[in-house]
Amino acid sequence: MPILTYREALNQAMREEMHRDETIVLMGEEVGFYNGAYKVSKGLLDEFGPMRVLDTPITELGFTGLGVGAAMAGVRPIVEMMTFNFSMLAIDQIVNSAAKMLYMSGGQFNIPIVVRGPGGAGHQLGAQHSQSLESWYCHVPGLKVVMPATPGDAKGLLKTSIRDNNPVVFIESEVLYGTKGEVPEGEHLIPLGVADIKRQGHDVTIVAHSKMVLVALDAAAELAKDGIEAEVVDPRTLRPLDTEAIVNSVRKTNRVVVVEEGWEFCGVGAQFVDTIQREAFDYLDAPVLRVTGADVPMPYAKNLEHDAQPDKEKVKEAVNKVLYRK
Repeated sequence: MPILTYREALNQAMREEMHRDETIVLMGEEVGFYNGAYKVSKGLLDEFGPMRVLDTPITELGFTGLGVGAAMAGVRPIVEMMTFNFSMLAIDQIVNSAAKMLYMSGGQFNIPIVVRGPGGAGHQLGAQHSQSLESWYCHVPGLKVVMPATPGDAKGLLKTSIRDNNPVVFIESEVLYGTKGEVPEGEHLIPLGVADIKRQGHDVTIVAHSKMVLVALDAAAELAKDGIEAEVVDPRTLRPLDTEAIVNSVRKTNRVVVVEEGWEFCGVGAQFVDTIQREAFDYLDAPVLRVTGADVPMPYAKNLEHDAQPDKEKVKEAVNKVLYRK
């Protein structure tokens, strides 16, 4: 199986889908001549031309609205946000137009649009460009929210998202763009709403999404040296959420740590915990613990930026607590 980077897997997914369906277009800032801010759209302008790969002005509200209108008219747009922090400027179109149009039109208009780009912290990008906003979009009925952690998942989930007839918020991570992994060739589709067990274990469940999956796996590898076998569950899609996979893991291990990059208050991890306490309360042998980002705007200083984010040591500490080892 070919080894690709995360960005190459996303590029491959878009290229294959654009060859398959001529109604698919890509639009966003610098997606064409510059090949994308993170080179995810490299080569697509040369291959498909300026009618299907559109460089837009710096107007997120405007070009996202263009995408929504195009979706209503039979086009399948992929709208790239240079960073999901900029999606705040387009949130009216995403939340008030894309998410609600099917319902408010009485089923007359599907909105097959994918809004994609990197979210979360990078490397010293400052507080305004380092936010994890997935919980905002998970809150909205009518939106699907996808956050792949590996190149293989990135390709399979993006292809499925592009084919979905509903609006999909597809959040990547610039920290993951250079990571490598096996990526199936050709028709590789992963259903939305299906989690993946990234590591089998029986002592504790670690639920993590996006780049926190890599943190969880690093922590699990070190915990194994101490005889602790952690199971790592990657939801892959946050809405719809594969509650069955999470609950089944908890019923097996009886202890849970939830890891997320975003802020603790009203974060997606709170939804995971609510699901666990409702569906698997009698199986728990310890309170569920959460490892989250610090409740502050992201610092710019490198050492403080590191301290504000979850890392493997914080995950290991939480695991030891739920196992009553500390």
